[in-house]
Amino acid sequence: MELSLGNKKLLGINGLGRIGKLLLWNQIHLRHFDGIVVNCGRVVGKNLDDLIQVIEMDSTYGSIHKFLYGVVGKKAEIKILDEDIPLLEIEGIPIKILRTARDPKDINWLNEGVRIVVDCTGNFLDPALRSDSGKPCLHGHLDAGALKVICSAPFKIKSGNSMPDYAKTIIYGINHLEFNPREHNIISAASCTTTGLAYMLKPLMENQATSRILTASMSTIHSATNTQSILDSVPKTDATDLRKSRSVLNNIILSTTGVTKALEQVMPEIKHIGFMADSVRIPTTTVSLINLNVTFHTELDELGEPLVSRKLINDVYQKASEGSLKDLLIFSERQNVSADMIGTMAAVVIEAHETHTRTGFVTIPVSTLAAQGMETDKALELPVTHAKIFGWYDNELGSYVNCLSRLTNYIEEKTI
Repeated sequence: MELSLGNKKLLGINGLGRIGKLLLWNQIHLRHFDGIVVNCGRVVGKNLDDLIQVIEMDSTYGSIHKFLYGVVGKKAEIKILDEDIPLLEIEGIPIKILRTARDPKDINWLNEGVRIVVDCTGNFLDPALRSDSGKPCLHGHLDAGALKVICSAPFKIKSGNSMPDYAKTIIYGINHLEFNPREHNIISAASCTTTGLAYMLKPLMENQATSRILTASMSTIHSATNTQSILDSVPKTDATDLRKSRSVLNNIILSTTGVTKALEQVMPEIKHIGFMADSVRIPTTTVSLINLNVTFHTELDELGEPLVSRKLINDVYQKASEGSLKDLLIFSERQNVSADMIGTMAAVVIEAHETHTRTGFVTIPVSTLAAQGMETDKALELPVTHAKIFGWYDNELGSYVNCLSRLTNYIEEKTI
């Protein structure tokens, strides 16, 4: 029994982990596609009821019923249409489950009628790798009949390879208009942190006063992920970071992040900015916090006050939340904690109450000015403003999967 009847729009999801399952939830809610084909690559549990429970319940967000209809709402209708295929129906949306292929090239998307595939496994990250290499890869989805593949993680190009022209990193609301359906066949939706950070930087870069950034740094206070160890474990051979093998349950763990490279692919204008980034893993299940530190070259007004101030920065974000980034950037003047942000459907929530700025002056001595050919007997005082800005993001459902779903729907609409 196939779903590809008539002119139905079908979405393919490869992998039913954290992102795959929540993407399925969100797409059922959005109802953009007429049906969804989910490749698990293996049998889940002992029977179909076990798989339904995996889809239905979630330790972080509760249940699909709560997600769709709220705590006091009705219960979502889940039916088994055919146990042998298997074929489910959730709120009127048919969901076909595939259970045999692990290699993307072996998933027969063409026969399933699927044009758009989102790979949520996190296992295939090099867009330059081809199926003839003998290794499973993103390109395998195209060989299997898909027209576009969206990877729910940043690309990782292996040494010696370059980024192919058909691959592009795109964040919905930031650079999705750059998608070229005739050229881009493999798309990365970047990462949750890159998404949140891009939404924090875009309004600053588009405002004349705050666009003159000298340097910036970011720390993400990040919830745990499935890449971490539940309890202390023995590091892998040649491991360079022993902290990744320590228990996620009872530690604050310093880590690294590749957000800078991914961000440069989405916002090339930041390449001239000295940017540093790191991650601090904490034992919570979701909602992370970006601590963004930015140093601006500012100017003084007629009263000698710096143009870049706490008020200006908050005004920039408030205007963005009401204008070009409405619904995806939220400006909040409340005093929030992380639990308040669980399920918040926005790329980032600016914690305006904690925006702070300080202005100082960099002195350039006469000798340095003279060496540059400037004739003066006075040192030059340059005003510099340092800002600290905080942004919350529900790194699973509310921020990342939300933007991933919007990007998926946009790419489907533009793919002929």
